Amino acid sequence: MGISFHESLDGFLEFLASERRASPHTVSAYRRDLVQLGRFLEATRGDDAPLGTIDVYILRQWLGSLSRVVAPSSVGRKIAATKAFFRFLRRRGLVDKDPAANLASPKVRRPLPTFLGVDAAREVIETPAADDPVSARDRVMLELLYGSGVRVSELVRLDLANLDLEAGLVRVLGKGRKERIVPLGRPTVKALRAYLLVRSAVPKAGSLVDPAALFLTRRGARLGVRQVQLLVHRYGALGAGRADLHPHALRHTCATHMLEGGADLRAIQEMLGHASLATTQRYTHVSLEHLMKVYDGAHPLAKRGPRNPPT
Repeated sequence: MGISFHESLDGFLEFLASERRASPHTVSAYRRDLVQLGRFLEATRGDDAPLGTIDVYILRQWLGSLSRVVAPSSVGRKIAATKAFFRFLRRRGLVDKDPAANLASPKVRRPLPTFLGVDAAREVIETPAADDPVSARDRVMLELLYGSGVRVSELVRLDLANLDLEAGLVRVLGKGRKERIVPLGRPTVKALRAYLLVRSAVPKAGSLVDPAALFLTRRGARLGVRQVQLLVHRYGALGAGRADLHPHALRHTCATHMLEGGADLRAIQEMLGHASLATTQRYTHVSLEHLMKVYDGAHPLAKRGPRNPPT
């Protein structure tokens, strides 16, 4: 019969976590996608199908059933998980052929990143009064998201030991557990110094405090991703009238403003921790759109008529 689908799945997930050093989020997402594929194979074949009997036609049948109820971006991720799984099996000699090699991912139109103008970004960041320990914490949180462009997952993992305020640097643990050094602007360093003076007062009296975490909750635990998202929603609404503001939009805003200020794409890529320069280049489209709006609103020639006159 040969090794079955489910018998090989645990080995693949262990490979992802230990050798590829994929994030827990990626491992969890791939597990869900491949368990879903396994269930489809069981429902179609009536048993735990041997790997050698799985071909591209059954995989396309599975993806076709998903396309009616799942967004193209989700289908694309499931294809990526399937491709990675069968590449692993092929390299381990567990299958003779890779049935997923010729699967085509659906075309997904990626929207341009959301970002704020300079004044709106400043208003959001300055919303926490910083006159009490919790507000001081929130001010630094916003300063780091916008000023250094860190991901929210990176933000909540920051430890006190990651900071070098004298040099104006912070060590960030990014995707794939890759470390990078990110510069801190002067306002961020100033806000960090003020927060560190009152950090111990953030937790309620008697709380068991996490001694390493930079950002603490009122209970003394490390601040979580969801809590940061809610705080950004709150300050987005109060500061810029944007209740839909999310942490990643502040990261987009950081990159966009740096590009508009003349920063090199490679420098932005390094700062943000993008694996591919193509990801960073998305911000050139945002800046071009902004430039065209400024031109249309300010240049005399732009006021003569519509940009694309009817023919």
